[in-house]
This record gives sequence, C-alpha cells and structure tokens, in this order.
Amino acid sequence: MPTKRIESILISVFDKSGLDEIIDYLKKSSVKVYSTGGTYAHLEAAGLSPVKVEDVTSYPSILDGRVKTLHPKIFGGILAQRTEDHMGQLAHYDIPQIDAVVVDLYPFEETVRTTDDESAIIEKIDIGGIALIRAAAKNFRDVLIIPSKAHYSFLVDKMKNAGAETTLGERKKMALEAFKVSSHYDTAIFEYFSGEGSDGVFKKSFLGGQVLRYGENPHQQGIYFGELNNIFEKLGGKELSFNNLVDVDAAVQVMSEFKDDGPTFAVLKHTNTCGLATRQTIHQAWKDALAGDPVSAFGGVLIANHPIDLATAGEINTLFYEVLIAPGFNDDALALLTQKKKRVLLKINDFYKGQKQFKSILNGVIVQDSDMKMENAEDFEVKTQKAPTATEAEDLIFANKIVKHLKSNTIVFAKGGQLLGMGCGQTSRVDACKQAIEKARGFGLDLAGSVMASDAFFPFPDCVELAYDAGARAVIQPGGSIKDQLSIDYCDSKGMSMVFTGTRHFKH
Repeated sequence: MPTKRIESILISVFDKSGLDEIIDYLKKSSVKVYSTGGTYAHLEAAGLSPVKVEDVTSYPSILDGRVKTLHPKIFGGILAQRTEDHMGQLAHYDIPQIDAVVVDLYPFEETVRTTDDESAIIEKIDIGGIALIRAAAKNFRDVLIIPSKAHYSFLVDKMKNAGAETTLGERKKMALEAFKVSSHYDTAIFEYFSGEGSDGVFKKSFLGGQVLRYGENPHQQGIYFGELNNIFEKLGGKELSFNNLVDVDAAVQVMSEFKDDGPTFAVLKHTNTCGLATRQTIHQAWKDALAGDPVSAFGGVLIANHPIDLATAGEINTLFYEVLIAPGFNDDALALLTQKKKRVLLKINDFYKGQKQFKSILNGVIVQDSDMKMENAEDFEVKTQKAPTATEAEDLIFANKIVKHLKSNTIVFAKGGQLLGMGCGQTSRVDACKQAIEKARGFGLDLAGSVMASDAFFPFPDCVELAYDAGARAVIQPGGSIKDQLSIDYCDSKGMSMVFTGTRHFKH
C-alpha cells in the first residue's frame, strides 16, 4: 500500500502537555512546522522554529483569539488534493501544502463540570480546532489528522518507526477517530444548550467504551459506555459484568431515596430490592435487611448509605455476594473484605441519578424524565375515617420509597423501618400481594401492625382484604380507580387507614 511522508505539519492545541516526543522528532527532521498563539510560543520555547500562521495568512489573530486559523491559506493547504489542478492552485495563491494536522480542542466538557459561568463555558466552544479536524479528516487520502492528545502516540510511533510515513488505511483510521472526537464534542455542546434533552432530538455520546466479558448472557457481546470513576472508586474484586452494572444501577437508585436517612442497608437481586432496613447502626441494618430474604441475598448486590465497620464486614464476608457498595469502609473491614479477590467492592462518591432515562426499543429509542418525585406526609390525602398514626405514616413513607423501585405490578409490606415482604413483576396486583405475604411468612416475619404500599391503584378491594387478614393496618397507594371507594369502604369497615398520594410509580 503506498505511503505518504509528512513534510509539513500544523500544530494547534489547547493542552500543550504531551508534545515533548513530537517536538524532539521535529527538531531532528526537516518537517516544516506551522503554528499559532500559545502553541507557537510553546514550540518556540522548546527549541523549534515554527512558522506563524499569521505570517502565512497576513492576518493577525483577531477577536480575542476567536479567529486565527480560519483562512483560505490554511484550509486550502489542508483540503487540497494532491492533483495537478489543486497543486497548481496552491502555487498560484501562494498556499503552503500541509500534510498533517495536530489538534487538541478547548476543554468544553471539563469547563461545564467545573463552573456555571455561562460566558466561560461559551468561550470554550472550539471553532477553529473543530474546523481543522474536519478538514484534515475529509482529506484523509493525502493528510494525516491527529485529533486529540490521546492520539499523539500514533504520530510518535510513525515518526520513530516509519520515517513519518503513513498508509492510506492508517490515515483513514485516524479520520474515523477524528470524526469520533468531533461528533462527541458537538454532542456535549448540544447537551449543554438543551439541558440533557430537546424535544424531537435524541443525542448521546460516550467515549472509551469498556468491553465487558459478555452481555446479559454469554452468547451476547456487551460494552459499557460511561464514566464509572465519577461515581465509584473500585477497591477490589473482578471486573464488573453487564448484569453487575445493571444491578449496581438499581442499587444506587433505591439507596438514593435513603441517602440522607439513618444507617440503611439494602439487598438486591436481579434489580429488585429483596431486603432493606433502617436502624441505629449499619450492623443492625445489615442483619435486618438480610432477614427480609436471606435466600435471595445469595449472589446479590449489597448497598449501604453509611461506612462499613468490621463487625458488619465479618458477617457479610460469610455470604456469597457479587458486589458491595458503601460510602466508605473502615480499614480493618476493608482488609477483611478484600481477601476474597472476586467480590467487587465499590466506594460510592455520588448517588447519581440523571434527569433523563432512555432505552432502545424496536428500531428506535424512548426517552423520559427520570422519576425524581417522592411523596412525604404533606402529600398524603387521607381517604378513610381513621388517619394513620405518626409511626404508621413513617412506615408508609418508608414502604413507598421501596415500592417505587420494584418492577410492576408490585406490593410492599413494611414495619418499623424494615422491608418485611415484597411481590413484584407480577401480571396482577393480587398475585403481587400474595407473593409479598408468602415471602414474609416464609422467612418468619410478622406482618401484624405492618403497612402496605402499592405502585398503582386498586381496582377492587381484594388486595386490602388480603393485607388486613395478613395483619396490615395502613395502606398507601396513588388512587385513581373509578372503584376507589370499594377499597376505602373496606378499610373503614375494618378500622384501617388509607392514604392516596396522587402519584403512580410504575416501573417496567
């Protein structure tokens, strides 16, 4: 395959770090270097003699540096095909041929993360750099594009080991990398202006996908795109799998409801919370969360909102689990837990919940606002003759937080800050109710004086009948059925309390 040698190069970068090896080669070569602004000063200080872009264009950098390279004498040299006609035009207009372009864009995403100053953010929208990237990538047959500092190593390798020559295939591959950089950059700008979403347009971009061992099943390929390091510090264990990541996300979402509460521990299996308790200590929260379903806890994902101490770690360590998440680990607890090399330990930095959710369906994507709403006692509309007691109201709020994060149809029974039984993913609410009661009884948990939460309304009184017979004495539900009164009347006949929230929390 024919190669092309770099005889001239334009370097225009925001971040000057990482250029040393490129500069060292250029010092020893006859490659003509063009540059501008701060990059020119850096290269000159390093011992090169670059040509100022301003000397090529006969125009200074203007508008506070907003316009430097945007000129036909620069873009002509990049976009010209190596044909007799185009080369003749370059000669006629005294335009230098440019064989390679090195760019590192203004740090737009980093600026958005570190400031709310709109003016500062807007000034970090790179115009010239993006134009240089696109122009060089378009003309990949004749020009090499190095679109970010992450790609410097490719150029260094070509200069050191290939006489600064590249093949057409290599230049085309770098053009792909260039459009990856530019499209991601433009998407980040779009997301900033749209506030993570815009009617009629769906855009999302992640760089650096992590290839997983496999997807949901071994015969499926899986890749994760995201920035886990912003949310977690991985302290030990194997690489997270596709299913681990899905379960970890579910765990973080449910614990986000309890992050500011007292010591709380949750056990999840297949994205559903099967045990959860809030107690005076994280050790007792663990014991009572596990009691909710010690069978399903095997191979589950565990999460706490308080640091893990040695006593808690000692008990957790006797159980096989996939992932343990907490905001911290005491040194002795961490030393114990890291002895088992395959079990993943994550220190959580942020109970992150994005404003938007999306998933692929059919041949497209559906996008919705995340369910950020959670009701408190002020939202209760008491529908029965008897109002819940203060203790029952606390339990209703607790149960409603859990029911929000279980697959529909779902029912939760709780008491005293402990999940006693849950039924989820059922095709009827009655089945979910029966499942929740059976699970509680199966693990020896007493439902007397408990409360029941439902993710949607009751079209008939059958669920409240089952709940009363099981021992529940207060109910929380969104309401909204044309037959709501049937359930209300049944509660009144039994001295139960029922509150409506007006908010449904379906989860499919």
